[in-house]
Amino acid sequence: MADVVGQTVPTAAPDGYIGRFLALHLHKNKLASEVRLVDKVLPQLAWLAPEFDEACSPSVFMQADASREQSIGRVFDRADGKSWDYVFNCGGETRYSQEDEVYKLRSLQLSVIAGKEAARRGVKVFVEVSVGMVYKPDSVPRKETDKTKPWMRLAKYKLMAEEELAKIEGLNLAILRIAHVYGDYSSKYIATAMAMARTYQHLEKEMKFMYTKDLMINTVHIHDVARALWRTAEWFDQGKPGWDKSWGNVPLFNIVDHGNTSQGTVEKIIGDIFNIPTSFLGQFLSTLARLNLDHVVDDVNDELLGPWADLLVSADILRPGPLSPFMEKELLKDMDLALDGSRFESVTGFQYEVPEMTKAEVEKMIESYKRMKWWP
Repeated sequence: MADVVGQTVPTAAPDGYIGRFLALHLHKNKLASEVRLVDKVLPQLAWLAPEFDEACSPSVFMQADASREQSIGRVFDRADGKSWDYVFNCGGETRYSQEDEVYKLRSLQLSVIAGKEAARRGVKVFVEVSVGMVYKPDSVPRKETDKTKPWMRLAKYKLMAEEELAKIEGLNLAILRIAHVYGDYSSKYIATAMAMARTYQHLEKEMKFMYTKDLMINTVHIHDVARALWRTAEWFDQGKPGWDKSWGNVPLFNIVDHGNTSQGTVEKIIGDIFNIPTSFLGQFLSTLARLNLDHVVDDVNDELLGPWADLLVSADILRPGPLSPFMEKELLKDMDLALDGSRFESVTGFQYEVPEMTKAEVEKMIESYKRMKWWP
């Protein structure tokens, strides 16, 4: 069994989502002889569900800020003086609409400092978690060889981290570019849409989507993301069988399910679950709205945040969780997130266990919120 150090696992919601599920996957399947989870935020403050108690216990957790050079040494130190076999960097700033300096410190700097230390220590595999928004957007699924043109500030610094890591001599690097992640306890993107739908259901109003049903918002289930991380490390450690050197020195893979999720997919699921009317503004009205997007976003948030708070009070939810119908302006861009994940499957033999986002999978998400008393 491998020895593993996981970077930035777990952390305060919504950060640390991928990391905690990776830790759970390692624990449940007894995949590692030793694990260390590192974050500057204590697990007790991270909205962890009970099933993570053992996987993210104090015995395997270290509180440290891996974005600071003075901390990184002890992150990698082991009592026996040996190096870790695998390092998974699930860290980085996951909130939208932050200032450049925030992403520079928490995404770019963290990755580079951890990568340099991993190279110095001779770590066998360093797996970097990146995002699919680094590609130039197109409704045709993007392959790893396609042009990059990040369309979110978060993605801009993730791409910079990829590029800087690739320059580190001796770093055994693999990079995963991941679609929108959803699943139990998720509080991002798809979860925001569900919270909005619940509020429109309460208000007995129609939920309107910007643009059209054809806008691509590809997804992948958190269960498969955790499995893909581990499969990448195993495959790399086995000598990277099937990797074509013409693709480059650093293995790069898109991680995305087979559902080709679009706004139309989400709209249908919302209609089926919440039994509310839904529609799309279309390109013309969306273009008009985009001319005054700040005002549009403020109006939507003003309309929903108060009623959502009322729903929480009515449900006796005294300690609200990370869920919210708050809409970020950055998310309302007319940009397709469409990824081609065939390379990862063909090269590593990986198979998705949740091949598409369905009504049943989203209902499981909502049930997880209810268990945590997040859902009104």
